[in-house]
Amino acid sequence: MPPRLGINPLTWTNDDMPELGAETPLETCLAEAKLAGFAGVELGNKFPRTASVLRPILERHDLSLVSGWYGSRLLERDVDTEMREAEPHIALLTALGCDVMVDCEVTGSIHGDKAAPLSGRPVLADEHWRILLPRLADLGRRLADRGIALAYHHHMGTLIQSESEIDRLMAETGTEIGLLLDTGHLTYAGGDPARAARNHATRIVHVHCKDIRASVLQDVKRRDLSFLDSVLEGVFPVPGDGCVDYAAALAPVAAAGYSGWLVVEAEQDPAQAHPLTYARMGHDNLARITQQAFGG
Repeated sequence: MPPRLGINPLTWTNDDMPELGAETPLETCLAEAKLAGFAGVELGNKFPRTASVLRPILERHDLSLVSGWYGSRLLERDVDTEMREAEPHIALLTALGCDVMVDCEVTGSIHGDKAAPLSGRPVLADEHWRILLPRLADLGRRLADRGIALAYHHHMGTLIQSESEIDRLMAETGTEIGLLLDTGHLTYAGGDPARAARNHATRIVHVHCKDIRASVLQDVKRRDLSFLDSVLEGVFPVPGDGCVDYAAALAPVAAAGYSGWLVVEAEQDPAQAHPLTYARMGHDNLARITQQAFGG
């Protein structure tokens, strides 16, 4: 069964910069996501967080809930506390039939700070790896008991950003932690999505298809901008509108039998990048690439 195509509402309205797309109602996001051809959507800041309220809204647009971001703080609190904090989110995902939870350790992260250059992002010391990884593994096992896979999201401006950090995460944990492969974040971090996919194909449980404009990336790195300023500069377009080699990145994923979601997650200013236009572009490009990689 080939993967289904979903989209993150960042195309319409930004979670970290709510002023981007603030005027756009949820109904517009969902209607245009369906119009662009997508089968599902991830959570965004305008979504109701009660299953009984959200379910009929999604059903009205014939869309599934794909998953949703959760920022864990396992360096600051134990797993029992984390599970209590996450419970409303877990319950919502479970009620709406999601089988993965997007998790990123956000202790000390700077990705939401517009004034913080990415060169200043936190880096894990060995003693902190020894704290974090067992707690992540425990969290993953507890989620698995609830029927949800932990999809770890490496992310710019956070503790696990680089390809070598992803490699260490995978090497020092087991299948209780799945990998969310984000092609845009990994490329920004200087990594190779195709190589990471080859190395960790059997651990990939979720995929974010975020492209990179190479000339913009070169410029924002030279200027040492923050993550959010890089977004505003247009570094993250939809698949096929940048330099990521999706055929190479998705081939190992397909070979490993992946059948989850492929999610378009472009972060652009909707005032500069018309959401429906880019949603359609992202869908059509990704559908073509998926057909080539997965067949069917």
